[in-house]
Amino acid sequence: MSQSGKNGLTYSDAGVDIDAGNLMVEKIKPAVRSTRRPGADGEIGGFGGLFDLKAAGFTDPVLVAANDGVGTKLKIAIDANYHDTVGIDLVAMCVNDLVVQGAEPLFFLDYFATGKLDPDQGAAIVTGIAAGCRESGCALIGGETAEMPGMYSDGDYDLAGFAVGAAERGQLLPAGDISEGDVILGLSSSGVHSNGFSLVRKIVSISGLGWDAPAPFAEGKKLGEALLTPTRIYVKPLLKAIRETGALKALAHITGGGFPENIPRVLPKHLAAEIDLAAIQVPAVFSWLAKTGGVAPNEMLRTFNCGVGMIVVVAAEKAQTVTDALTAEGETVCTLGRMVARAEDGHGTIYKGTLGL
Repeated sequence: MSQSGKNGLTYSDAGVDIDAGNLMVEKIKPAVRSTRRPGADGEIGGFGGLFDLKAAGFTDPVLVAANDGVGTKLKIAIDANYHDTVGIDLVAMCVNDLVVQGAEPLFFLDYFATGKLDPDQGAAIVTGIAAGCRESGCALIGGETAEMPGMYSDGDYDLAGFAVGAAERGQLLPAGDISEGDVILGLSSSGVHSNGFSLVRKIVSISGLGWDAPAPFAEGKKLGEALLTPTRIYVKPLLKAIRETGALKALAHITGGGFPENIPRVLPKHLAAEIDLAAIQVPAVFSWLAKTGGVAPNEMLRTFNCGVGMIVVVAAEKAQTVTDALTAEGETVCTLGRMVARAEDGHGTIYKGTLGL
């Protein structure tokens, strides 16, 4: 007699454990609650998350939305069995994209998919997501946990994040007044952030080091832990500088594609960003990656942030004011370059000097 004929087959027999899903929801409720903010109560369990724009203090807002993932950095988290910080990366990659448009992040939703749900692993990931939400001032108002046997190998999972922010009408960035001679400031990254990890993993395999080996570039840390340093969240310092100085003309989040792909996205077509590579304090992780993998400087600049996770464009006479405002909020700021006229068939990013790898 076939299994189905016994009336005994359950969803659990097919590999999906509803009880594990319910247990995870209970485990994450305190973390979700910790992200409460005006406009959202930080409870989950409904069919949709609610947000009250008026309670958030906006009068005539324009909404800005962004979504992203963490890429193959997740594979290091899985292989090193360290899941506490990838949730911060997930939030950072989304909310940093909102703030570059002058928007305040309001709420966040996550999507977590796995082959077999481990409630403790899931709770660790969502606790990281909640930490990122608190750091950027947005509420975690909902999410989806999908257990999909056969879609993911044992232990594998994937994450996607969705963030919505708002700015008052007329206050979006980039402003229309970027001009030749404007100064470009660079804000330090915390490390590799969440891009280029397929190359990182290739270089680690060349090095022959395990994830639990001492990191050659970070004293006292294991390699996996050091590479999983979460993406820096620039939201609160930048919003404060935008509101206090009114001097920020444009921002660019330096993600995959580095300077050459990300800076021109916020520039008028007649201008180029002239970057002084010697001004960058390159973190040791990038020197190690370049040396171990034999990666050329231009390929490094096209793949990684190389030490600068965010750029800010300001008028020359406001550069010091903005630098002081950001430094007071804990950012490490360097004068990275300036705006110059773009050649007719020229690139939007021009380099001078040498990257200190």
